[in-house]
Amino acid sequence: MTALRIGQHTLANNLFVAPMAGVTDRPFRQLCKALGAGYAVSEMVTSRKDLWNSLKTSRRANHAGEPGPISVQIAGTDAPMMAEAAIYNIERGAQIIDINMGCPAKKVCNKWAGSALMQNEPLAVEIAQAVVQAARPFNVPVTLKMRTGWCDAQKNAVLLARQFEDVGIQMLTVHGRTREQGYKGFAEYDTIAAVKQAVHVPVVANGDITSPEKARDVLAYTGADAVMVGRAAQGRPWIFREIGHFLATGAHMAPPLVAEVRRLLLDHLHDHYGLYGELTGVRSARKHIAWYVRALPGGEELRQHINTIDDCLVQWQAVADYFDQLCLQMERLPQIHAVDAEQEIEELAA
Repeated sequence: MTALRIGQHTLANNLFVAPMAGVTDRPFRQLCKALGAGYAVSEMVTSRKDLWNSLKTSRRANHAGEPGPISVQIAGTDAPMMAEAAIYNIERGAQIIDINMGCPAKKVCNKWAGSALMQNEPLAVEIAQAVVQAARPFNVPVTLKMRTGWCDAQKNAVLLARQFEDVGIQMLTVHGRTREQGYKGFAEYDTIAAVKQAVHVPVVANGDITSPEKARDVLAYTGADAVMVGRAAQGRPWIFREIGHFLATGAHMAPPLVAEVRRLLLDHLHDHYGLYGELTGVRSARKHIAWYVRALPGGEELRQHINTIDDCLVQWQAVADYFDQLCLQMERLPQIHAVDAEQEIEELAA
């Protein structure tokens, strides 16, 4: 594995956790980092000042106890507001600012934020430049995540990448889909390879990195400096150590022991409840539990059961009991190398 630098920060390796709204909160980021991820970007934080004191934003901006570097993704459509949002988050612990120009969610794009900004190249560059200038006095580097373009007929990632580099963006992540694709179909890597050839800053490949072999092949094909894993880490945060081991040795790690997964999930739930509290925590934990057990015996029955539970302790115990029974049936998890390519997480976006 290759260590990368972003500004003054040296990353542990080139395996990154993608920012996913409603998923990559502090407990999830910490778990992925503990299991081999070298870098994780927060859920996107709005640039709207009137929402900074909301409970949702305060949870997304919570980095207590998280190992650095702390990277916060900001989203918006107004350059001065984005600059102000960068400063706001830097003053609250952000060590790297990431600009969101990749989110395909309708509720984001309908406000001309996220990947919709790629349709307005002058505004996209203006925002990047404003954020870079705002962060510079704090010696905080700025990175940016985007898609290949708005649609197949408007793939402008290479053109924008050059301009983003010119105004001071220090790393670019490219999801190999257009906004039109959402999360459907398959990612393409030719555009990512072209971006890598066009700029000198590090380039990160994102999209359909679902297995150690896929990570190896995408790195080789695109020449990218790193890979970013999103949906494949949902319920499988150990994918980062699996990829890292494979890249280093060419061999697969054995799947995790069921007892280890039991411990990881129960600890994850404990941290999750601590961040969100009883009411929100028990509900928002349901998706994480479902992802962990989706391919396991009795997983669907557990999913249906936990959806009826509104008490954290009862939910936690139900999961513990399920894994205790599973430990009697099997020692290790089955080897899993793919996720449903059609899975949508758009409804989770802020």
